Order: sequence, then structure tokens, then C-alpha cells
Amino acid sequence: MLLFELEPVVDAAVNARAVATAAAVRASGLPGVRDVRATYRSVAVDYDPLIGDRDSIARAVASAYTVGGAPPAGRDVEIPVVYGGVDGPDLAEVADRSGLSAAALVASHSAPTYHAFMLGFMPGFAYLGPVEAAITAPRRATPRLRVVAGSVGIAGRQTGIYPRDCPGGWAIVGRTDTVLFDPLREPAAYVQPGDRVRFVAVDRLGPMPAIAAPLPPADGVPSATVIRPGLLTTVQDAGRWGRQALGVPVGGCLDACARRTANEAIGNDAAAAVLEVTLAGFELRFDRPCTAAVSGADLGAELDGVALVADRAVQCPAGASLRFAERRRGARAYVALAGGVDVPPVLGSRSTELGARFGGFGGRALRAGDRLAVGRSGPATPPPSRALPPVARGVPVARLRVLPGPHDDWFDGDALAGLVGSQFTVTPQSNRVGYRLAAEAPLARRQAGEMISDATVAGGIQVPPDGQPILLMADRQVTGGYPILATVITADLPLAAQLAPGDGVAFEVCTRAAALAALRELDAR
Repeated sequence: MLLFELEPVVDAAVNARAVATAAAVRASGLPGVRDVRATYRSVAVDYDPLIGDRDSIARAVASAYTVGGAPPAGRDVEIPVVYGGVDGPDLAEVADRSGLSAAALVASHSAPTYHAFMLGFMPGFAYLGPVEAAITAPRRATPRLRVVAGSVGIAGRQTGIYPRDCPGGWAIVGRTDTVLFDPLREPAAYVQPGDRVRFVAVDRLGPMPAIAAPLPPADGVPSATVIRPGLLTTVQDAGRWGRQALGVPVGGCLDACARRTANEAIGNDAAAAVLEVTLAGFELRFDRPCTAAVSGADLGAELDGVALVADRAVQCPAGASLRFAERRRGARAYVALAGGVDVPPVLGSRSTELGARFGGFGGRALRAGDRLAVGRSGPATPPPSRALPPVARGVPVARLRVLPGPHDDWFDGDALAGLVGSQFTVTPQSNRVGYRLAAEAPLARRQAGEMISDATVAGGIQVPPDGQPILLMADRQVTGGYPILATVITADLPLAAQLAPGDGVAFEVCTRAAALAALRELDAR
């Protein structure tokens, strides 16, 4: 990711410049550019370093910023809100803190026209502001375990609406029945960066409409049935590039190398959808003859009790069972089926987005009894069995190479030295969003307070105030408020993907030239 930082302020004019710059870069069609998004005060460009040239992209961003230009025309959006009561449980507390009556606080919150700075935190969540200084509210010391969809909250001088049920720490003052995000709608996000938003106080609302996540089409080719779903098994592919401006994570397989390897072994397109099996317990019965391959972690894959060779095509007759007997090495195995796992693409990808509950198999992990279909574009005859070169597997202590930054100004040299001089343990509070890491000595931040939320990147090592870092993974939020000390290089993300709770991890700094050489070597292999 290339991060182009503007002035470090939350200001509508600065943000409009960032939105305009992002739009110009997005429209330029630069080779290798995967995604462009604007934040409060920066422009982030995700690109494939094997195709795109970093210096050329940097010049294009600087040129777009210098030329300026008008941002995309925003819309005027009105959001009906019921304030207070069960819909706004924190209204009275915020009013007391502000020295206002509840009615005065409602009037103060609903009077301004808010600027939509960016989308992040979750798909469709727009950061709106600024809130009047008199009614600012701190985040809750202990976040709620569940904030209902449509809740309108205040945090500092920001206000926003939770698009779905989730944990949250903002002060909740009301609720709306407006659907903020629908992956089947165009545009998927109701509020876009640059829109002008007003809240309108109303007396009552209807129930929040349910968003139906599409399930696999009935006219697919049923080929296999899930007997046991295991700890966590999902449909994943190469992810959703180009949607982060809507707050949608890229997602996709954590171990992209294993996905490519499994698909290549049976003649699929490298980006075809596969099954990502986590740790243990998965079993699949083939209802039709099928060609399959397993790559990634060694979880003891067996076909009718016979051990499978990794990265090699295998013919699976009707009635045969593929199961994973025990975890031996690594954390995630990938099962490719000839033709690719056939589920409806949503926002350009078949990947499962567990947080927002769409994509894959209805936005959820697989369950016993689910029937899987394969694409009709698979090879007519089984390809010859072939072994592929070995790929990185999970190890008890993994060494991951990092590049410093992008938020270097939040740290001094001691923090980076502490990162590379310590061994961390992956804690149980880890998932596809990110790994929480623990070490004896916390990492120190030079600056206190809260950072202006900024773009995140896969492999980014965030440092929260407690100093225990978080390694961001594929399902990370597209923006975050913790500074990123260093970023794991792309070539080492497959190894990071194979870490499980209890595994050790250490870091070492490398150069950009070394990172690019490692990626070229991995791609060739």
C-alpha cells in the first residue's frame, strides 16, 4: 500500500481534496492498481508490486493532488431518527454531560448538515461530522457487546450509524430504519464519501428490513455434501478488490499461495473459489465424481482413510469422503474442486464476509448438510496428477519480515527495536480479522492520545495503547485508529496465515528491494 498523507486534521476541505485525488487516481487506470480510497486526510493506493511501479503511482497521486479538481458531487441525504428511550439509551447521559435538556440535545444533533468523510469500521459505516462541540461524547469505557443495527452514535466530534448488529463503544442517542448497506443494491452503501447528511427527528420507525444473503443457486451442479463443518470452514477466493471505499474488507483466502497451488494442481483458474478449512474437524462427502487438491496446512487430509499427498490432484469417486484427521502443521488447509466452488459472486467475489454476513454460503461458515456445487467451466477430463514445489507451512516459531511504517511518526526507534527484539505469542483472541499478539514487554508509542483514523493494510502491525500489537489479516477493517508500526511483507503473509493460537512469531526488518525480490521468487515458485 502507498499512503499519501495530507494535513493531519479532520476538516471537510482537506477531506474533499483527498476524495478528489482518490477519484482521479482511480480513473487513471494505472497498471497494477487494485484499490484506491480516501480517508479523513489521506489517500491509500493498494497495488500489485509485480505489475505496478511504486514511483509512477506516487507521481500520479502527487500530480492528482496538485492539479486538484472537484470531488465527486455528493448527495443530500436525510436519515429519520427516533431519539432517546430504548432506541437511544445514552441520550440522557450525553445531555447531562452537556448541560442540556434531552430536547435541546436532539435539536443540536439534528440541526447541522454533516459531511461524510469516509466509510470504514464496517461496510456502509460512514464517519460523519463535525458534531457541535457542546454535545461531544467520549467512547464508552467498556464497549457494549451488541449495538443494534441502525443505532445512531456519537464519539468525540464524530457521529455515525451502525449498519448491522455488532459490538460498539459509541454513545447511542437514537436509531434509524434506513438500510445503510445492502450488498445486492447499487450502490451498496447508502451514504457515500462527500455526501451531506441530515438527521430528522421522528416519532416512530418501522422494523429494520432484513437483508437476505444469497445462497448458492438451485441450478448449480451439486457435487459434495458437508458431513462435518469443522471449527471454521468457509468459501474464499482472491477477495474483493476495489470496494474498500465502501468500507468493505478485501477478504479472500488468508494463504493466497496455497489457494493458487491447489487450483493450479487441478487446472482451475488461480483465483477460483476454494474451501478454507481451519485447524480441524472438516469432512466432505462427494456425491459425484470430482477432481480435488489440498494445499496449505497439514491437517491430516484423508480420502476414505488413505492419506492424501499435498498439492497433488486426486480423483474422488462418488461416495468417497474427504476428512481432516488431525492438525500436524499449520492452521489453514485449502480444498480446490475442479471448476471451482460455485456460489453467487457478491460485489465481485465469491468470498465469505463473515462480519457483514454476505458472500460465500449466505455470508456464513459451512454447516453440516450444506451441498456444494462446482462451476461448469471445469476441465472435461481430469488433468494429469502432478506435484508442485513446496510452499511455506506454519511452524511453531515463524519469522516474518517487515517494512517500517506507515505511521512512523507515532513511534521512536525503541518501538521498532522492541518489535524485532521480542518473541510474541498468538493469543486465542485471534481470527481472520487479525491476530492479537502478546509479549512480556509492551511496545511503547511516542505520541499519546488517539490517532486520526487512517487506512489499514494486510500485514500491518497495529499498536494499541496497551502496547500489545495486532497483526492485521485479510478481513481487517479498512480503516483503523491505532498506528501501524511496521508491515509484514506480502511474500510472508502465507506463512502468517498458517499461525494458530499458541504459536510463536518473531519479526525482522528488511528492505523494499528484498521484499520485492522475495515476492518475485514466491510468484515464480
